[in-house]
Amino acid sequence: MDTPKRYTVTAALPYANGPIHLGHLAGVYVPADVYVRYLRQKGRDVIFICGSDEHGVPITIKARREGITPQQVVDKYNAIIRDSFAEFGISFDNYSRTSAPIHHKTASEFFRKMYDAGQFVEQESEQYYDPEAKQFLADRYITGTCPRCGAEGAYGDQCEKCGSTLSPSELIDPKSALSGATPILKKTKHWYLPLQQYESWLRQWILEGHKADWKPNVYGQVKSWLDDGLRPRAVTRDLDWGIPVPVEGAEGKVLYVWFDAPIGYISSTKEWADREGKDWEPYWKSADTKLVHFIGKDNIVFHCIIFPAMLRAHGEYILPDNVPANEFLNLEGNKLSTSRNWAVWLDQYLVDFPGKQDVLRYALIATAPETKDNDFTWRDFQNRNNSELVAILGNFVNRVMVLTHKYYGGVVPSSQHLNEADREVLDQMRKYPSILGDSIEKYRFREALSEMMNLARLGNKYLADNEPWKTQKTDPERTEAVMYTAVQIAGALATLCEPFLPFAAASLAKMLDIRPLTWDEVAQAQSIVPSGHRLGQPALLFEKIEDAPIEAQLKRLEDSRLANIAAEKAAEPQKETVSYDEFDRMDIRVGTIVEAEKVPKAKKLLKLTIDTGIDRRTVVSGIAESFSAEEVVGRQVCVLVNLAPREIKGILSNGMILMTEHPDGRLEFVAPSRKVKEGAQVR
Repeated sequence: MDTPKRYTVTAALPYANGPIHLGHLAGVYVPADVYVRYLRQKGRDVIFICGSDEHGVPITIKARREGITPQQVVDKYNAIIRDSFAEFGISFDNYSRTSAPIHHKTASEFFRKMYDAGQFVEQESEQYYDPEAKQFLADRYITGTCPRCGAEGAYGDQCEKCGSTLSPSELIDPKSALSGATPILKKTKHWYLPLQQYESWLRQWILEGHKADWKPNVYGQVKSWLDDGLRPRAVTRDLDWGIPVPVEGAEGKVLYVWFDAPIGYISSTKEWADREGKDWEPYWKSADTKLVHFIGKDNIVFHCIIFPAMLRAHGEYILPDNVPANEFLNLEGNKLSTSRNWAVWLDQYLVDFPGKQDVLRYALIATAPETKDNDFTWRDFQNRNNSELVAILGNFVNRVMVLTHKYYGGVVPSSQHLNEADREVLDQMRKYPSILGDSIEKYRFREALSEMMNLARLGNKYLADNEPWKTQKTDPERTEAVMYTAVQIAGALATLCEPFLPFAAASLAKMLDIRPLTWDEVAQAQSIVPSGHRLGQPALLFEKIEDAPIEAQLKRLEDSRLANIAAEKAAEPQKETVSYDEFDRMDIRVGTIVEAEKVPKAKKLLKLTIDTGIDRRTVVSGIAESFSAEEVVGRQVCVLVNLAPREIKGILSNGMILMTEHPDGRLEFVAPSRKVKEGAQVR
């Protein structure tokens, strides 16, 4: 597509059952906001759309646990999320919610058009039903023992202890979370989107049409799904919270949240258009509109396969031009976990660090997980503020403002005495809009941020090289030229830092007492802040962050870690009784690891060669995240030697070593306290 006539930019609808945390911001909302602010600076016609996702089973579960209604849950968190975004400077044109009447109407009409066109298939299947509560059970309303790790309380769709994806039928001893009753299988009818019918088209559209311009992580995940083959996906479910299915014979059924949520982008656009007196349709139905979805990697399949298939089936809408999904952001070396309170919540950050929205924006862009998972640490946050925002950008602006007021009473000096070196610096400055713009349009926001800071570095170096504080008395004409040039760089920064640091940009424009130029004006202007213009009063753009608030954040996380350990200390229930004969059949020997190496393309696996006293054998063990290959060689271990051999990653594993697990997931060997002869039996 040539330069689009307009842009529709969406950010993933946050789920309204909890506040926003750093992972959400780094993965979706900050990069989307940078992109949109840049487009506005370029004078493009762009709308930035989002809203709360307010349907689905987790909300009903939370409501039941808290003894309130689902509507009360979403009202509470929608307000927290919406207000936090606004205070943080995420500049949505419209932030809606999927419980709004306009969304119910839009989603119902979308479904009905597809239904009338025969785009769905009806299927009858057996699903779990609670005979006491007298209702069908969503996967999350079924709990039991995980068949993979044996943990109690696993859900019907996932075990939160080992992370395995499950189906309700796999659970051991399933129970209804509503009544505790054992669920029964009962027939029910649902409508399905036959995704397999769109597989050929999706392959052509994505694998041929977007291989060059979609991020490798996005393209790779989509290709993997397509290579595995697509299957029909239910678009309705038996639930009493959601959008009622708008056809006869569908009583007690609602639209599946995965189907209704992305339609929220469209309904939010309609809401914006109604309020602003605009026509919403060109933003979703015109071929000269560029549609871009900002999401996290857990939403790639929905936005790259399922939603496009829905749009294609409907027939009236444009398809996404790009889906620049990020990977995950970890926190202090560990995966973010809302259930374990291992997170930094945006609403809490705004209380703890008032007025420091840009510091967090900067840290999140600088560590954005654009191509792989990345890590946020509070020490890095502090260092980036003190060593970069304060020492580079803030320092340059402060020197420009203070010196201009000191030498010229705050009036920008003459440009009559510029030399070739000054003009060269100004020419370099005018190239930065193009440099930054190229990175932003390729969704390389970390790269763009670095280039913006390079402009501040250019200004600092220019002042240090020319030392106006030394020439002010000996060569006043030279000082005028230097200070004029430095003020121009500060003026350019007022525009070019705005997508990344909107609060600092506004403060800088106020200090300079200027209307920030557009992106293209910075590239073309002969004078950004003209001679004779009177500047406003100097003020610090950024302030140093001391150790105390950082220590407080680290202590909060440590308290969460300790609380989780305490909660997990309770021993798991005893397993079923076994006879002595059954126990005696296990042949456990002490062995010594004599060789070890990583298994290629397997994060957790080591290939071990163990001297068991009776032979040397290969055992593949999932201990690589707790031990390196080098440190286990020479260690004595207990080995179950008469376990049936099993092929793992193409390697025949002949036994199992005994391990125990700490609450934080670290593994330890079960081994004799003193060295014993290989082959000694464990009794």
